[in-house]
Formats: sequence, C-alpha cells, structure tokens
Amino acid sequence: METQEGAPRDRWHFVGIIFFILGLGTLLPWNFFMTASLYFNNRLNTSEWSNGTMTSTKEYYFNNWMTLLSQLPLLLFTLLNSILYPRISEKIRIAGSQVFILIIFILTAILVKVPMVQDRFFSITMATIWFINSFGAVLQGSLFGLVGLLPQKYSTFFMSGQGLAGAFAALAILMAIASDTNAETAALGYFITPCVGTLVTLISYLLLPKLYSAVKFLPTATVSMLCVCVCVYSLLVNKTDAKSLINPFCILYTRVVQEFARFYLNKSKGQSYEVDASRELLPKGIQENGEPNSQATDSVPNGSPCSPESDVARQAFVSIDAEHDKQVKSSVLEVLKKIWVMAFCITFVVMVTLSVFPAVTVDVKTVYEGKWENYFIPVCCFLLFNVMDWIGRSITSHVRWPSKESRLFPVLVVSRVLFIPLLMFCNVQERHFMPVLFGNDWSFAIIMVFFSVSSGYCVCLSMSYAPQLVAPQDGETTGALMMFFLALGLSLGAALSFLLRLIV
Repeated sequence: METQEGAPRDRWHFVGIIFFILGLGTLLPWNFFMTASLYFNNRLNTSEWSNGTMTSTKEYYFNNWMTLLSQLPLLLFTLLNSILYPRISEKIRIAGSQVFILIIFILTAILVKVPMVQDRFFSITMATIWFINSFGAVLQGSLFGLVGLLPQKYSTFFMSGQGLAGAFAALAILMAIASDTNAETAALGYFITPCVGTLVTLISYLLLPKLYSAVKFLPTATVSMLCVCVCVYSLLVNKTDAKSLINPFCILYTRVVQEFARFYLNKSKGQSYEVDASRELLPKGIQENGEPNSQATDSVPNGSPCSPESDVARQAFVSIDAEHDKQVKSSVLEVLKKIWVMAFCITFVVMVTLSVFPAVTVDVKTVYEGKWENYFIPVCCFLLFNVMDWIGRSITSHVRWPSKESRLFPVLVVSRVLFIPLLMFCNVQERHFMPVLFGNDWSFAIIMVFFSVSSGYCVCLSMSYAPQLVAPQDGETTGALMMFFLALGLSLGAALSFLLRLIV
C-alpha cells in the first residue's frame, strides 16, 4: 500500500516505533529460550564421577527438542488460521497471546529458583516451550495482518523489530554472564528481561488505536498513568502548571497516532486482514470475486527484515487493488506450478539452517580456557548469526543476484547444504563418529558468517521473487503458500537436527 494522497503524516515516527516494538515482541519466546540453551543444559546435566572419570547417565537432546517444539506450532497454526481467526477477535488474539506469553515467562523465571529433578524439569520446560511458541504463532500471524493495513514502510519497521529480537536475547545473555552474580541469579535476571519486553509490547499494542474504536484507546490506563506521572513531577519538582505539560502531550498523541489510525484503519472496518493460510491452501477456500484479500508474509526464527524497496512487501503486506479482486483467481495447483521453484528454495534454505542451528552449533567448544568459554557460544553462535542474517537480508536492497528466472538461484540454494558437514566438522562436543577438522575458534566464526549471511540472503530473495511470478490477483494465494512452505521447512529442519547431532 503506497502512502495515499491526503494521508496524515506519522510525525516523529510514533506509529513506526510501536510496530517496531511489536515486531521485536513476536520473536522473544523463540530467541530467549534458544539463547538460554546453556542454562537449560546445565540444569539437565546428569554427569557424575565414577572411578575417577566423568560419565553421563542420560542425554536429553534439549536443543533438538527445543527447536522442534518451537517450530511445530508455527506449522500447526498456519493450517488452523481459517478456523481460529474468524472465531476470536483480533484484540483477544493479540492482547491475550501477549498476556499468556508474559505469564509463561514469569513462570519460567520462578522455576529458576525452584529445585527439581531433571526429568520433571525437562518435561515442564518442553511443555512451556510448546505453549509459549503456540501463543507466539497466533500473535505473529495476527500482527502480520494488522501491519498489512498500513503503508509498506511499516512492515519494514515491524520486521526490523523481529530482526533485532535475536540480537536482543544474545545481548541479554551476555549481560547476565558478565554480571558478578552467581549462575542462578544471572539466569533469573535473564528471564526477567523478556518479561519486561513482553509487557512493553503489550502496552505498545494498547497504545495503538485500532479500527473504529480508535477513540476508546486514547484514555487507556497507560496514557493516564503517564499523564499522572507528568503531573506529579511538574508539581513536586518543577513547581509548574501540570496542565501546561499534559495538554501538549494529549494533543500530540491525538493528532499523530489517533489521526493516523483513523485514516488507515477505519477505512478497513469490517475487512478481513488476517493471514488465512489454510483457506488458501484448500481448493474450496478460493475466494469468490469481490471478497477482500488477506495479507501474508515471511517470518523466520530470527525474523530479520527484507529490503524496504523489494516487491515482497508490496505483495505480502498490501491489499490488492479492487480491480484485481474482480479478476478470476487461479487455482492453488496453478499457482503452485508457477512458484514451485521458490517454494522449494524457501523450504530448503530454512531446513538447512534449522538442521544445524542451534542444535549442532550450540555444542561447539572453544579451544581457549578461561572466561572466554562462557562468552564463546553467545557471541560466535547466537549474536553472530542474528547480526549476519540481518545483514544478508539487507543486502537484497542493493543486490538481487541471481535473477528469479535464473537456474543458478536454486543451485545456490542447494549448495548451502555444504554448511552442514562444515559445521559438523567443527569442534562439536560430545562427538562420536566424525573427526574434528576445524578445531580453532576462527574457523567456526568464519563458517558461521557465511552460513548466516547466505541464509538471510536466500530467504529474502525466495520470498520476494515468488509474488513476481504470478498475476496480481494470485498474490494472496502465493503468500499463503510461501508461508506454509516456510513453516514446513522450519519443522523439517528441526526434525533433521536429531539425526545430524547423533552422527557427529
């Protein structure tokens, strides 16, 4: 959706900042549990000394199960969208999901202080991961539909926030490690961080006026509390007139956020905007002429943004023009025949990525002893991957090679399979069958750089090329199909990680 004539300006980017925060909040569950794998593995450590040697009595394969149970909800709720969304209002889906995510994060923080046998702790943690990522999948799909009502640049704000979620989690674990507290207190502080982040996300959503009820969202408790704080501060500290400070704030909020929301969201009153994937994936679900189109988009575990100028945002986040609604849509099979190469590419890219990250990469050990041991995985695995993946996606705003018609692109995608043995030949411990060929830290870091940059680059190209291969009226079906294959690739990669970790 281009910025329409007569549209109000988003002064000081208030709306953009809100969607940036919302984007960051959608991937906090995945990233904070993934980055905390060292904490969970330490609590599940059942190693004991026997005859002067350390033996392990049970292997939980936490990283593999964590990855699988994090990605299966995305695949499941992609298929259940048409059943879930019409029956539950947007406000309940978004705010309710955030509330449950906040509750689960609080319970996870409490469990840090609760002693528990390993089997019970593992079962509770796996159930926690499943439910928190299920709510995250509902939240993500609902917000993708909401951001689709706004101009294209707000999808960039949203996905930029998703892109920083992984780096945010990595920085949080680094700060916890760097603190001079014991491991238990550091873990508690680490899990309190996403509680605060989720609460800020919830408040940001409540501050965003939506649809026809924009006016009702203005006098929210959050805004009222802010006004009270300004009033108290001005009276007790500055001895000034509180009204003189509150009035400009209210006027600013009303004119910028409320006026902006009225223009874009009121026009879509009654319009269906959620990502309705299963309706699009079934032949019976093809819409009749004149029915409003939904939006769909891509998302990966780290959620970095594609290029702001790319056509994927126009197809994935933008309502198709009314003249296109009057045209006859192609069947799902006809669309699939046109985009099957890109569907294969997106599936293969994320499958390769999730097959070794983080299940294999998190077990790589540094050759240096000392404090660096504690920082090695957070820096060289999690922080490096998230930053480089974001850079890979950003490159597509300047370079798009190979072209969508080129046969070289799927070859490039398939060639990424070479990263699997390369990472398995790094200093992964414990190992059983494969030798260590890249034992030093620099080798692992260099491989991770190319691995993550190529992942972000290929994912972004796949998702941006697919809508260009079909007619405009088939953009909705294309988006739903690509989102399904994205979720399928993530689940396949998570399942494959079990086998790859066993044969290292």
